[in-house]
Amino acid sequence: MNESTYEQIAQLHKQIEQSRNEILELRSKLELEPVQDYSLKDWSGNEVLLSSLFDERDELLVIHNMGKRCTYCTLWADGFNGSVLPINERMPFVVTSPDSPAVQKEFADSRGWKFKMLSTDGTTFTKDLGFEPKPKTYYPGVSALIRKEGKIYRASYDQLCPGDFYCSVWHLFDLFPKRYNDWQPKYSYHV
Repeated sequence: MNESTYEQIAQLHKQIEQSRNEILELRSKLELEPVQDYSLKDWSGNEVLLSSLFDERDELLVIHNMGKRCTYCTLWADGFNGSVLPINERMPFVVTSPDSPAVQKEFADSRGWKFKMLSTDGTTFTKDLGFEPKPKTYYPGVSALIRKEGKIYRASYDQLCPGDFYCSVWHLFDLFPKRYNDWQPKYSYHV
């Protein structure tokens, strides 16, 4: 066992934690961004107002998923599926995508997803929150929304990408010398 290398790793972990705490402190100082009360669609095609997703609470976690077209977004959603109960206990949680409600439902059923999904198809929700930089070009991400004095605001956001804090598999793979070894997310896995 190479104690010197493990000590270096431990020191770097402390630096990462310190940097992360600095990021969190900066996020807490961000100016709130007003967000309009968008009308999204559930799997039955019914209109669902963004404001109704807060239920009686004042925070809402929104995942901006690229939909069925993206194996990476599917991997993140598979991971969020395992966290539905603790996240929902803390705050309401919804996954959005530009897929139609029918496509969302079929795909979610095939994956066994248990979280609420809403379609942003036909809205400017994804674009307005910065996750559609060009028409029909989407980025995955997450928005932390709050409700204050009857209005909706975004307190913070982040993009989703390999190695981020939101998908554990990348960090588990990184423990090995070959890391992810050219592995790519898939729609089905054969083990």
